[in-house]
Amino acid sequence: MADSFREALLSALNDGALGLIVDLTATVFIDSAGITALVRASRRAAASEAAVRLAVTAPAVLRVLDLVGVDQLIEVYPDVTAAAASLSGDRLS
Repeated sequence: MADSFREALLSALNDGALGLIVDLTATVFIDSAGITALVRASRRAAASEAAVRLAVTAPAVLRVLDLVGVDQLIEVYPDVTAAAASLSGDRLS
């Protein structure tokens, strides 16, 4: 599952997305493979000057993102609407 998650993120960025919102609002657990996928997507986005935002609600997921420092690498929002609002209209994909 993490492989398909990673590939979906990277595929969107490879296809030229300038803004990518990762909706994790239904996610209650994230492991190292999920974290790695997010970090790889963040690095790919940075290389193409794209933006990545996370929408996260579960306290357990927020805690993991904080513990490993992903929240310092990728901006985290409480919902997709807030994440989208953080991007200008021309950066959404």
